[in-house]
Amino acid sequence: MRNALRRTIIIGIGAFFLAILASLASQVLIKKITSIVLGFVLLLVIILVGILFDIIGIAAATADEVPLHSRSAKKVFGAVQAIRLVRDADQVSSFCNDVVGDVSGTLSGAIGAALIFRILSDPSETTLVLAGTIMTALIAALTVGGKAFGKTFAIQKGTEIIFRVGQVLAWLELRLHFKLFNGSNGDAKKGRRK
Repeated sequence: MRNALRRTIIIGIGAFFLAILASLASQVLIKKITSIVLGFVLLLVIILVGILFDIIGIAAATADEVPLHSRSAKKVFGAVQAIRLVRDADQVSSFCNDVVGDVSGTLSGAIGAALIFRILSDPSETTLVLAGTIMTALIAALTVGGKAFGKTFAIQKGTEIIFRVGQVLAWLELRLHFKLFNGSNGDAKKGRRK
């Protein structure tokens, strides 16, 4: 229970600072982007990041550790990191789905609002409400639709997704000399089959 509380506090603090950093970065970017098209591209990228991390979070929770052990025994690059992701599925899922997902949702709303004000030079209150409603609906449709597709994909291909993420982590660990997840939850999911 104490470890769960500690992780919750760390994730909450991490989310706070990540949101500040991402918000500042997006505000700077939106001010520097003179093209509405580039603004929409930035919005789409943020939505896609949220969807991608949602897929990773679900995949970590549904992945089967057994095939990853087989790859690890064969010294396949990234298999050890993938096992750690599966063993720390609660932390991975919490970070990916909650922290990154919520931050990207908040940012996409903020960028959507900024785009509305950039598109409309001197809007009436009715025009502003209508444009804001359409933008909110568009962002929600892309986010919810993308995550719905992503969840199905993550459940069906969870082990392979986590293996690919493990390869990315292995590459990062090799370059940064820093271990991101330690597999501290032991053998909680070892031997579980889909």
